[in-house]
Amino acid sequence: MAATCSTWREALRVCATPHNLRRTVGIALLVGTILFVINQLDVVIRGDATPFVWFKIGLTYVVPFCVSNYGILVATKLRE
Repeated sequence: MAATCSTWREALRVCATPHNLRRTVGIALLVGTILFVINQLDVVIRGDATPFVWFKIGLTYVVPFCVSNYGILVATKLRE
């Protein structure tokens, strides 16, 4: 039986399963690192990273994590 995600609680449950969490964290680390290298590595190496730059670096990893979780939720909904 496919998991449903019609409420926020059910969506969080689907995203928090170990299999899905491993997948989304892996995607976030890979894509986030690539984007970090492209966009912010030179700033960090120069030593010019401000707290706002570090905030943006954090978002660089959060965004692909959220997008990959959204993809899992869409795929879960399509299986029903």
